[in-house]
Amino acid sequence: MSGQFLILAYATVCVFFAAIVRGYSGFGFSLLAITSISLVLPPVQIVPSIFLMEVAASVHLLPQVWRDIHWRALLWLVLGCCVGTPVGVYALAHAPTAPMTLALALFVLAAALLLARGFQTHRLPGRASTFATGAASGLFNGGFGMGGPPVVLFFFSSPTGAAAGRASLIAYFLMTDLMGLVWQAWEGLLTVASAWHALVFLPPLISGVRLGNRGFKQADPVAVRQWILRILMLLAVLAGIRAVMAN
Repeated sequence: MSGQFLILAYATVCVFFAAIVRGYSGFGFSLLAITSISLVLPPVQIVPSIFLMEVAASVHLLPQVWRDIHWRALLWLVLGCCVGTPVGVYALAHAPTAPMTLALALFVLAAALLLARGFQTHRLPGRASTFATGAASGLFNGGFGMGGPPVVLFFFSSPTGAAAGRASLIAYFLMTDLMGLVWQAWEGLLTVASAWHALVFLPPLISGVRLGNRGFKQADPVAVRQWILRILMLLAVLAGIRAVMAN
């Protein structure tokens, strides 16, 4: 009993801190929570619950960011994601995941370092490039559970601004997480236990998201961009470590 209590306490702390990052940046909850909690629980037990909590976090934040969402870009990103996700799932079933995840992590780390040094596009990419970014996100999400980095890089290398980028990410992840839950339900991974775990972790999730959201409102846009790039680098390093440990 004491062991189960310690696992629950540890997982609660992980959810809380991952939720702070989610509330502040608009992304990062899944990878942070899954990477940390999977040290004590099998991923199959926590991934569906994490997706449910992702949806809850997005629903909680969406009314506050609705006016800042870049709907045109979001449309083409989601369409691309719908095309890329099945390909990613196929790659997951037939390709070695760890080397490809490591390659993705190295790419994200290099891109984030480039952005940190001041690289930025002068305008938002067109429909074809936006669709391709969504397809890459779907491919990486379906294959490796890392669909966020391409879209994060897409928004924060463009002149859309921190508020529009964060708002669009929140809306995008709500749509893709709902899509992921449908696939999980189809595969029988979404159970009553998944819903129960998500319900237990709801208080630390909401508290963390509110705290992170408050930090974003009080922060300077330049500081927000810097912190988001740091978070992206951290996620890339964590994904790389997970890939190396899986070998």
